[in-house]
Amino acid sequence: MTTQQSVFIGTDGGATTSKIGGVWENGTPIATTLLQNPTNSELGPAAVIRGWLDGISAYLRQNNLTWEQVRGAGIAIPGPRTSYGVLERAANLPESFAGLDIYTLYHDALSETAGRDILLTVGNDGNMGGVAEAARVRGESHGTALLLAPGSGLGAAYMDSSGLALDGASLAGMEGGHMPAPLHLLNAKPYPCGCGRDWGCVEMYTCIAGLPFLLAEKLREYPDHPLAHSSLSPKERALALRGLAQQNDPMAQEIFDFQARALGLHMANLAMALDPQFVIIGGGLMDPHATSAAFRERYLKLVWKTAEPYLWDSQRRNMQIVPAALGDLSQAIGAALVALYTWRAANAA
Repeated sequence: MTTQQSVFIGTDGGATTSKIGGVWENGTPIATTLLQNPTNSELGPAAVIRGWLDGISAYLRQNNLTWEQVRGAGIAIPGPRTSYGVLERAANLPESFAGLDIYTLYHDALSETAGRDILLTVGNDGNMGGVAEAARVRGESHGTALLLAPGSGLGAAYMDSSGLALDGASLAGMEGGHMPAPLHLLNAKPYPCGCGRDWGCVEMYTCIAGLPFLLAEKLREYPDHPLAHSSLSPKERALALRGLAQQNDPMAQEIFDFQARALGLHMANLAMALDPQFVIIGGGLMDPHATSAAFRERYLKLVWKTAEPYLWDSQRRNMQIVPAALGDLSQAIGAALVALYTWRAANAA
């Protein structure tokens, strides 16, 4: 790569940790590692933005690049948002961030640092991660992609043929984790969700948030299980399940099998509306550093087996289900790619 190539920088502005990544003008990542530092949100918005700029400068130095080469930047921010680049009150950010116009503050700071106007794009962090994973599986094609990433909650994103994520009219598109689960097919109760809905949000049956409920019910069938008599808190007992499942503990395996079936039904439901070519399963359950190959294979097979009967014949033949692969790199790379795609569109007009 020559030092004259244009680059696009992505910032993953998490509530706790901020990460920097970048792509070349052809869309390939500049590096397979990312730079990360504490967000320091407790110090206020100005300190956060200064930290992002310092992070970009350090990333450029590490990769023998200069600010002159930066043609655009993207920022991945947590939801919700009141408008483009403007935050609503978030539970994991200080009150001073409510109503903050991230777009204007960051754009002006980037442009001042670079000495010229810098194109800036803003998007939901989950959507940005989806953009990066979709680019990886699509290659040179224009296939559409659905990302489902069970973790603390259920991240969801849909990328159309342009590679960009669906935002929706109020920037709340593809909040798939808060759609109702088909409780009659799961033989499950409507667990309360942190979002306030009581119709049985899908994420309560697919993610860490719902594990305490699932465990409490399953322990009725396994009254002699060690977790039934554990002194750990309900959350700590729930977090122990993944390790137990990988040790072939029958109860833990049954719980993750249930979650895989719930995700498979949700995948089939979304396929009726979105008809994706690729379905990417992400989140901690697909992390090769945290789960075994056997665990991941079992989980993915059950997701597909559950979804398959509800798909159209053409979808069964053509749809591909694949694990996510970019991990913590995805949201920063996705933010950089959105800036690149936007720059391309502007220059093609």
